[in-house]
Amino acid sequence: MDNIEEHKSIDINKLATSLIEEFKKLHPLSDECCIYRAPQRRRQLNEGLYTPKVVSIGPLHHGREELKAMEEFKIRYLQDFLQRTKVSMEEFLTFIEDRETRLRNCYAETIKFGSDEFVKMILLDSVFLIEFSLRKSIGDKLKIGFDRIFTKPWMARTLADDMFLLENQLPLFILADLFDLAKREMHSNQLYEGLSMSKLTFDLWELMAEVLLIEDKLFEEHFPEAEHFLDLIRLCLQPSELGNQNGKLKTLSVPTITELHQAGVKFKLGSSNHLFDIRFKNGILEIPKCTIVDETEVLIANLQDLELLNGRSKNIIHYVVIMNYLVNSPKDVEVLAHKGIIENGLPDGEHVSTLFQKLQKEADIDSDNFYYSGLIEDLKAYCKSPWHNWKATLKQNYFNTPWASISVIAAVVLLILTVIQTVFSIINK
Repeated sequence: MDNIEEHKSIDINKLATSLIEEFKKLHPLSDECCIYRAPQRRRQLNEGLYTPKVVSIGPLHHGREELKAMEEFKIRYLQDFLQRTKVSMEEFLTFIEDRETRLRNCYAETIKFGSDEFVKMILLDSVFLIEFSLRKSIGDKLKIGFDRIFTKPWMARTLADDMFLLENQLPLFILADLFDLAKREMHSNQLYEGLSMSKLTFDLWELMAEVLLIEDKLFEEHFPEAEHFLDLIRLCLQPSELGNQNGKLKTLSVPTITELHQAGVKFKLGSSNHLFDIRFKNGILEIPKCTIVDETEVLIANLQDLELLNGRSKNIIHYVVIMNYLVNSPKDVEVLAHKGIIENGLPDGEHVSTLFQKLQKEADIDSDNFYYSGLIEDLKAYCKSPWHNWKATLKQNYFNTPWASISVIAAVVLLILTVIQTVFSIINK
């Protein structure tokens, strides 16, 4: 018989006690949770889309060796920030300590730092974001002298990119509250006059807002309800009520731009200021301007994951899905670029079509509640119409140039004259 150790009796009471102790270690669930780690399956596709390159903001990447160089900048920014306000370091730290529980509840996982380290980190990171925004907005008024960040455009740009990563967020309420606290007691009352954290945030993201067709009034409107920077962008991108309506998606079979063109569909730069308001009416597909830049993939990927995790909307995911099917090849990109719909800041059209393909990977689609379901059905119905296909073929093959049109008309006239001559010849007989 095999040597098998006999089962020893266990101490049930001791085991039960140890499990009960585990209960005490559980992070309390809170409806204030709004900052998450990216899903592991998405991170495995491209870790670089979620990892900060220069600066850690908040606890999820705090202490990473490759980001420690920025910690000295945070101290310098805090020093300069405090010199403009009469509020003391102790008051700021106490202010954060009083909100420590609420701040911890904003994160989806247990933050294992002790209170001292946590409060210090929140102060340094919050003030860094505020001071960076101030220098971006009114740097000439601050008289700060030499700044190694803003004298290196690549560093300032990379920092701004790190600030909209899903895992690199701070709750907006603490930024707004700390800025208001500092603003109440200033050495120079005029310095921050007319400024608010919402105004500074728009100034910080002004170029990105232009790319995403976000008006400044939307930042002001959504700031009070936004949970962090990335969530603010998500809210500002919500489509207008006049756009498509969610409905059941029968099949995810969408004609490409090239196929739509062959069926006679015309393309027009959309007049809507909402990026997602793609509309189709009377054979014309209107698509708002889509500007593709180097930062597009990172921003859209992080917005997608925020939607997946907070469960409140899927508009960004749906936009990526519809654009992936419409813009399936460099030829599709070329057609839309010619119409001024796509402004491509990447090397070529293939990079754009590949970009949407990569973004759509692992996208979770609810077929019962898809924003573009009606649009897809209308496009498919138009393409199936024999009349539309015949008309498009006639136009593209025989009326595609002025000389071709003249040739066709001449041929038709010649045919008519021939018929008339034949008729008269028969009558004269």
